[in-house]
Amino acid sequence: MTTQTTAPQTPSTPAKGKPSGLIGIPENLGRTLATGGGILTVVSTFLAWTWTDAFPGDLTVYGYPGGLQVLVLITGALTALFGLASYGVKGLRWLTPGSADSAIKLAALAAFATAWFTIIAISVNLGGLANLEPGGWVVAIVTLATVLGALSLPFERPVTEPADPDDTDWEQFRHNTRNKLTVFKAAFASSEVTPARKLPAYAEILIIVAALALGLTVFTYGIGTEYDELFVGFMITVGFGFAAVTKAGLVARVSAITAKHRNVTMIGAFVAAAAFPFTQSDDQYATIGVYILIFATVALGLNIVVGMAGLLDLGYVAFLGVGAYTGAMVSGSPSSPFDIHLPFWASALLGAAVAMVFGVLIGAPTLRLRGDYLAIVTLGFGEIFRIAVLNADGTSGPDITNGSNGISSIPNLNIFGFDFGQEHSIAGFTIARFANYFLLMLLITLIVVIVFRRSGDSRIGRAWIAIREDETAALAMGINGFRVKLIAFALGAALAGLAGTVQAHVTYTVTPEQYQFAHVVPPNSAFLLAAVVLGGMGTISGPLVGAALLYLIPAKLQFLGDYQLFAFGLALVLLMRFRPEGLIPNRRRQLEFHEEAEAPTVLSKAGA
Repeated sequence: MTTQTTAPQTPSTPAKGKPSGLIGIPENLGRTLATGGGILTVVSTFLAWTWTDAFPGDLTVYGYPGGLQVLVLITGALTALFGLASYGVKGLRWLTPGSADSAIKLAALAAFATAWFTIIAISVNLGGLANLEPGGWVVAIVTLATVLGALSLPFERPVTEPADPDDTDWEQFRHNTRNKLTVFKAAFASSEVTPARKLPAYAEILIIVAALALGLTVFTYGIGTEYDELFVGFMITVGFGFAAVTKAGLVARVSAITAKHRNVTMIGAFVAAAAFPFTQSDDQYATIGVYILIFATVALGLNIVVGMAGLLDLGYVAFLGVGAYTGAMVSGSPSSPFDIHLPFWASALLGAAVAMVFGVLIGAPTLRLRGDYLAIVTLGFGEIFRIAVLNADGTSGPDITNGSNGISSIPNLNIFGFDFGQEHSIAGFTIARFANYFLLMLLITLIVVIVFRRSGDSRIGRAWIAIREDETAALAMGINGFRVKLIAFALGAALAGLAGTVQAHVTYTVTPEQYQFAHVVPPNSAFLLAAVVLGGMGTISGPLVGAALLYLIPAKLQFLGDYQLFAFGLALVLLMRFRPEGLIPNRRRQLEFHEEAEAPTVLSKAGA
């Protein structure tokens, strides 16, 4: 009698899918299409796209790209360069230390989206496709061929689980859709960035200078777009272009260099920002610049409360109002109930101190609360502040703030004989009122950045992070949670009050309507919180970038009329869905949001 034993069967790990593209074109042909299409896209921008100059930008000239053609030229050049780098062309391989194929796909999509948006805009504005010149047809066909070639480049297809046959048709449809989205996302996945060879310190500093100069150029171009179609095309180009450069690995390379030279990067960034008023021919865009800085500075203060300490504050704009009203009352304004005119340094310190006192008074009884309860209390404080200054008009309450009329006729600042309301010539450049305040606000932003950076690196900063991550564990380790949170609340309030003292002089008038929870025009509590979350909580550059976008985009989307906030809200929803960690995330938060990508198995109803 023989006994037959059967070895236990172990589930086999499915192999990765065979590399292939989203479109069934051979790889060699697809790469040639993408690279050659990028070159032809550049050439097509030197042709006329329409016969009349009625369309903004004058796209009727041969041999001289203008308006949206310049943006298409840039995206076409990016596609061609990434394509040549993928062939291993000597001298271009440094362009793609990450994923060359993903960079090609996104750059091709940038050229396609910008070019086809322009063609559609010409047809809509001028009344049909008959208004296109041969150059318009050429760029449409070439960019379409380019994106088809790019999408045919192979990638590692992820292994997906088949739908359960016992599921309903709707559940199977959802499951299959998720699988397709997984495959689509894998087509644009980035690969590990190869380490760069060691460069001398001066070369790394030159790279930082070049990156900052490029950033200043992009910002200046975006803020100076003269018509709606150009701004929309600019946003398409910047969005896809930045994604392409990120997938190529260039952003990671530059970030590694800036991390080694943090002080040089910070000084260079503020020097580049200070150069902005000198790039403008008038005060029109310096106005937007100074309001962006006010918004960004307050958002950075809120980042201490929300991003570092993890306290959800929905009434933060009230501290900005406290500083603004304090600065207005001691500015010598005829509307002020106090006949006091303090110098700016004294009013700035007083505004910050009064806001800090309010922060302590509000925080002391409420910071023992957590989560939603704390958010509701801070929301109530913001509304109480607005209603209190509205009623302090001498009728419903004491005559302190002039009620709904606010404090008006706030004089311009005069610091050491420098009148901020007058034009001045510096090194042959003439800067006007808003440019003067832009430079002053930039100095205050620098102070806030230094405070944020030093606080984050200190013992109290690490205590904030511990409280944010797990308050119960932090308390068990001996951290005085109430004291630590109160310090964060008071410091954030003081920084907002400091910015408020400048805002009072910039706007000439301080009224209660400026400090609501939600309003079409920032800054308000909702927009401030959105700027921190959108940019990236816990970082310095995140809230600055988020505030700039949240102020600039609504100002440029006014042509949408009643649909402006709808489009803006939709864009925020999509961004939070696909990049919840923010545009410039903290590394820890990025891993928290994307830790599922490192899971070794794929779970389904059947298990692992």
